[in-house]
Amino acid sequence: MRGIHSVVDDLRRSVFEEVARMAYEDDVARIDKLPYKIIPGEVARYRDSVFRERAIVTERLRLACGLPLRSAADYGLPSEGIEEANIPEKYYEPPLINVIPFACNACPEKEMRVSSNCQGCLSHPCQAVCPKNAISTDAYGHSVIDNDKCIKCGRCVDQCPYDAISKIERPCAKACGMDAIHSDEMGRAKIDYDKCVSCGMCLVNCPFGAIADKSQIFQIIRAIKNGEKVIAIVAPAFVGQFKGATVPKLRKAMRILGFENTFEVAVGADLCTIEEAEDFLKEVPAKQPFMGTSCCPAWSVMAKKTFPDLAPYISMALTPMVLTARLVKKDFPDAKIVFVGPCAAKKLEASRRSVRSDVDFVLTFEELNGMFTAKDIDFDYIEPDACDEDFQEGSAAGRGFAVMGGVAAAVKDHIAHVAPDREVPMEFADGLRECRKMLMMARKGLKNGYLLEGMACPGGCVAGAGTITPVPQSTRNIEKYKAAAEKHSSLESSFASRLKEAEE
Repeated sequence: MRGIHSVVDDLRRSVFEEVARMAYEDDVARIDKLPYKIIPGEVARYRDSVFRERAIVTERLRLACGLPLRSAADYGLPSEGIEEANIPEKYYEPPLINVIPFACNACPEKEMRVSSNCQGCLSHPCQAVCPKNAISTDAYGHSVIDNDKCIKCGRCVDQCPYDAISKIERPCAKACGMDAIHSDEMGRAKIDYDKCVSCGMCLVNCPFGAIADKSQIFQIIRAIKNGEKVIAIVAPAFVGQFKGATVPKLRKAMRILGFENTFEVAVGADLCTIEEAEDFLKEVPAKQPFMGTSCCPAWSVMAKKTFPDLAPYISMALTPMVLTARLVKKDFPDAKIVFVGPCAAKKLEASRRSVRSDVDFVLTFEELNGMFTAKDIDFDYIEPDACDEDFQEGSAAGRGFAVMGGVAAAVKDHIAHVAPDREVPMEFADGLRECRKMLMMARKGLKNGYLLEGMACPGGCVAGAGTITPVPQSTRNIEKYKAAAEKHSSLESSFASRLKEAEE
């Protein structure tokens, strides 16, 4: 489903655009009218009722302002509590990822279904392979599955010669690598927040648009409007996310939005590479059997929640976001720092008490695009200034953090330069289910001596929940961006000497 533009994308982006416009124009009362602007008229276009459509949009608007989700039983205007959001600084209040109950289709968690394709064949291979005798035949010889007995192994699906049996699974739960999504008493999706790591994969895989995360788009614009010096640090995955946006045009557009300056998080990726390479050389195998990379917060939290015995083996290196933010704060101590990236989990990372003083806000690319639209920015007509050409701080290795395997490759390359005789076996996994499998192998001692990279999103950061461009295209864009870098290795970074400063 990802990479195919849909009405769900349009609705989500309309919300970001309207919240951004409302914040820029200092008209918070407008939020009460916005559901009628986004869903006009009297005829429902997407659901059974125009009133339900507006109710769903109302809760999306509130979440986009950082306000709490309400149930269908709660009374109140969209603007209820808006004064709590109308401030230039507001941290996320849990939960970050929210299921809007009355938007949920109450899809079945998981079941096997027999379609009309069943021909009632004599051999009934589906019955023969079922380990629980869950398949019988009706009066017409057609197969019938008893889902109380069925263990959803899928053997019948594989054996049916007519493709008459299919496995039906709730898309959000299928996308969740933490098995954190179940059903409430009404059959609607419900998130187990003890398991959830806020990767956002459920958000972008729900075909009903019933899941949304909270945003700081409103507060960022309020800070800009209040005269704060706000600086953006942009993750490498930004290339190709905004139609017609070259790097110089992006910097110019960010100034039009009100940002004081824009820096490349690939700088922090280079520093993270150096730190993780040093850690690997010192710790593996002398003090620990393997080392996992640190930059993906959802992978890191998953490892600590699911494999607490292996948690000490995940690198303690600061993430590229934090390292870049600290350097910028050293140079601009009075500035507010906004991390702009592809990731929902970075919002959770930035809300940690240990990170709050470094990263003030987090924006996804999709949210930033809402700001561009609100300010009528068309990249075809942007004319960058001479200063906008100076955006070549990060190395090719640092920019490669955005794609699967890029972090491990950068660390291995650095080690090859500083310790050429050292062998570094590495493995990487994308998607939390695959990451869990990799750690299970590591627990069994099968990855001793390895550098392990985990990425929560299938494909790496370019597949994050806040991205706009399809993953294959984004991956190609990153490869071109890496090739255009003036520096190839983290060793060449002009910021390498400032690593200790950033760690303090």
